[in-house]
Order: sequence, then structure tokens, then C-alpha cells
Amino acid sequence: MIEIDNVTKSYTRGETVVHALRGLSCRIAKGSLTLVVGPSGSGKSSLLYLVGALDHPTSGDIRVAGRSLVGMPRKERDLFRRDQVGYIFQNFNLLQNLTALDNVLVPYLPSGITAKQRTEGAELLERLGLGRRMDHRPSQLSGGEQQRVAIARALLKRPLLVLGDEPTGELDSQTGSEIYTALRDLQREQGSTVIIVTHDKSHVRSGDCLLTIRDGQLADQTVYQSSQVSPAASSGPILPGVSA
Repeated sequence: MIEIDNVTKSYTRGETVVHALRGLSCRIAKGSLTLVVGPSGSGKSSLLYLVGALDHPTSGDIRVAGRSLVGMPRKERDLFRRDQVGYIFQNFNLLQNLTALDNVLVPYLPSGITAKQRTEGAELLERLGLGRRMDHRPSQLSGGEQQRVAIARALLKRPLLVLGDEPTGELDSQTGSEIYTALRDLQREQGSTVIIVTHDKSHVRSGDCLLTIRDGQLADQTVYQSSQVSPAASSGPILPGVSA
């Protein structure tokens, strides 16, 4: 589904050239959940931004569903990001003057929000345990609740690809487990391919792909089986309204 071939990415900072990715190649299966791990500065986030068409590689190619992002015209890249990719970030990126429901609907503002979209957004928040909080603004929500709003915003359009950059980095372990549970349930239902950059391996589950990056290169790619998952990582709280 996602083919990454000999991708490099370099940044210039003053007179210094930083090589974030150094000829990285890998394949990520359609409908899978992949955790990208590695030391700080290893190139994890750079890879995520390239796959999401937020940045261009210095060299190499990235193909999503058979289409090259590198050769894609700018307008098509914009449409790809808008229609096919859902982003979930560590700092939530919610608009403080909007309610939870309106934050979920933000991507539809340019073209106008339909009654159907508003109903679907409300139903998704209900499933994520925010049925009684959808009229609250971000300042009235906990960190975990804000991240659930961000998940609903990313998944409402049923994207081909969901990308998370440390989505539970600011949350406690229990809330982090709840977020992963909700994300997995909705991912299985919608069939999206999910890629999450994280420092925390405790959320790995059987069937997940673990992609390890070091010094801008692929160090290891493993599909975990149940015998490889620790007991602490094999269970977690289920969100209200979300089936296991």
C-alpha cells in the first residue's frame, strides 16, 4: 500500500546540512497499524511528514496506493492531504474558540458543512465517550478528551491514511491506552492504514508492525505476534461506547 524507496531528506541549517533520512526503504501494508520508533533525531517525524505529503524528499520515491507523491502536481498533493490523510498531533491543534463538535468539522469549513457531516461528527464523538462534552470548548476538556476530538477530526472523512506524531506524548499512561483503544477500534472499522511515531512501545499489540529507525535508516521492521507482547501491553481500558 505504501512503498518507500531509497528516500533521503536533508535540511540546511545555516552552514550545516542535516541528513534526516539516508536512503530509507520499506513497505507498509494496507489496513495495518505501524508504530515508528527510534531515538530522538533518528528521522521518524521526517518520514511521517513525507508520507503525508507535508514535505518533499530530497531524493527517492514514495508511492501510496500505487501513486507517486513525488511526481504528483501541487494541486493533487493538496487534494491528497485534504481528502485522503487524517493527522493526529501531540499538541491536539484544536481551535480554542470552537466547540468539540465544530473542531471535528473544521476540515469541511472551506466547502461548507452539511447536516449529514454534523450528524456523523456528533455520532463519532458519542462513540469516543464525548456525547455530553461535544458543546464544550478545548479549555473545558481534559488532555485525553482533546485528543479524542483530534482523532474524530482525523477519522470523520474516513481517510486512506491516518498519521499520528506522538499522539499520546502529553497524556498519562491510562489515558494513552484509552486513546490507542479508540483509534484501533475505529481503524478496524474504517480500514485506514495507521502510522504512529512514538517513543512508547507499551501500546504494541499482536499484528502491529514495529518500524525502527536509527540515523535516518531502517534498522528493523517486525510484525508482532501475541507471544511477543508483554502482559502490560496486551490489555487496556475500553472507552465508553467503543467496542473491543
